[in-house]
Amino acid sequence: MLEHFFRSKFLISHLRGNPGAELLDAFCGHLFDCGYSRSQGCRHLRAVAHLLYWQDQEGHGLTVTDPDCIGLFIQHLDKCCCDGFIGMHQPKLLRGIRAFRSYLLGQPLSTAAHRHPRIEVASPLWVPFCCWMREQRGISVRTLSDYYHYLQPLLRDIYDDPSKIDVAYLRQFMLQLGRKGGNARAKSTTSALRMLVRFLIAQGRCTAGLDEAIPSVAYWRLSSLPQYLQPEEVERVISSPDMQTSVGKRDRAILLLLARLGLRAGEVVNLCLTDIDWHGATIRVCGKNKRQTLLPLTQEVGDAIVDYLQHGRPPTASQRVFIRALAPFRPYRDTRGVSDVAKLALRRAQVNAPSRGAAHVLRHSMATSMLRQSVSLNDISAVLRHTCLSSTEIYAKVDIPALQELAQPWPEAQSC
Repeated sequence: MLEHFFRSKFLISHLRGNPGAELLDAFCGHLFDCGYSRSQGCRHLRAVAHLLYWQDQEGHGLTVTDPDCIGLFIQHLDKCCCDGFIGMHQPKLLRGIRAFRSYLLGQPLSTAAHRHPRIEVASPLWVPFCCWMREQRGISVRTLSDYYHYLQPLLRDIYDDPSKIDVAYLRQFMLQLGRKGGNARAKSTTSALRMLVRFLIAQGRCTAGLDEAIPSVAYWRLSSLPQYLQPEEVERVISSPDMQTSVGKRDRAILLLLARLGLRAGEVVNLCLTDIDWHGATIRVCGKNKRQTLLPLTQEVGDAIVDYLQHGRPPTASQRVFIRALAPFRPYRDTRGVSDVAKLALRRAQVNAPSRGAAHVLRHSMATSMLRQSVSLNDISAVLRHTCLSSTEIYAKVDIPALQELAQPWPEAQSC
C-alpha cells in the first residue's frame, strides 16, 4: 500500500526498514480508505515513520497514545538529527501525528479534532441537562457549548446540590454577571440559566416557579438594522465559485440555498440526501427546535445540487449532502464550514460585507429583496420560517422607498 503514496523505491525500502513498519502499513491502508491525496498521505506517513523511529531510539516505553509521548516528541523536534527525517515542516508533521493517534484510539480522523478539546465537565448535572435540552428543545451542540461557557461558574459552585439555588442566589449571580460582561453576554447567560433552572424544576430538584425569579435583560426591540446585499451583489457572490472544480460546484450549491431559499447555515450543514424529493420538487428543512418545513426546490437550486452530487461530491457513506473537499471525506462538523464558504465568496466577489455572519447576510438579502417586490411580511415570515411575525418586522426598516412615502415633510419655521 505504501506504493500508492510513494514513488521512490528507495524511500519505500527505507520506511519498511524502520521500526513499526507493520503499523505504518496498516495506517497507510486506512489513509487510502479515507480518500487522502497522495501528497497529504505522504506527509502523514513520513511523520508517523519519524515518530516510530524516534520512539524506538529513545526506548522510554511510552506508547504513541500516551499524551506524554507526543509532548516529548515535540521537544525532540527542536534538536532533531534523526537519519532521513531532518527538515520536516513541524505543523504539518504534527497533523500527521494527531491523525495517527486518532487512528490508534479508534476515533474518526478529523483535522478539526485538535480545535475542539474535550470539555472537563464541572458538574454531574451537565450531561443530563444536555440530553434534556437535545430531546425536549432540539438545541444544537454548539449552543450547548456556549451554555456551558456561561454557566460554568455556577455549575462548579453547586456541583450536584441544586438546593443551593434560591432567589437570593440567583440575584447575587446576576449582579456578578452585570459587573463582568456587557449586555449581550448578560442576555445569553440569563437564557442559559433560565433553561437550567427549568430542567431542575422538571426533575423535581428545584422549587417550582423559581425560573420566574430570573430577570430579563433590558433591550430595545427592532433597534438594529439587518445587513443585506444589493441584488447585483448577490448575483456576483453566487457566480464567484470556479465551476470547473468540485469545490466550486459545492460552494455554488451552498450559496444558492442560502440566497434563494433563505436557509440558515446550520440547516445547510444538516441537509441530507433523503430530505430532497426530486419528483415532488421539494426540500425538507429541519430548522430550530427540530421544526421541519417543506420548501419548493427551484430549478436553479436543484440543478446546482445535481451538478455537485454527480461531478463534485467525493465518495462517502454519509447521508449528508455537503462533504468536506479534503480527506477524510466527512460532513461539516458545525456551521463554520458553511460560513467560511460564504465569507470566501464575498471576498472573491469584492463585496463589502461583514465577515462574521456572512451566511446570514444572504438570508437577510433574500428577505429584503422580497419586501421590495411588495411581498407581504406574512409571506416573508413563512419563507424564513419565523415562529413570530415580530422577528420579520425588522425588515420593514430597510424598505427605504416605502418609508419615504410615509415620511412627513419637516415643518418649516414660521417668521414672527
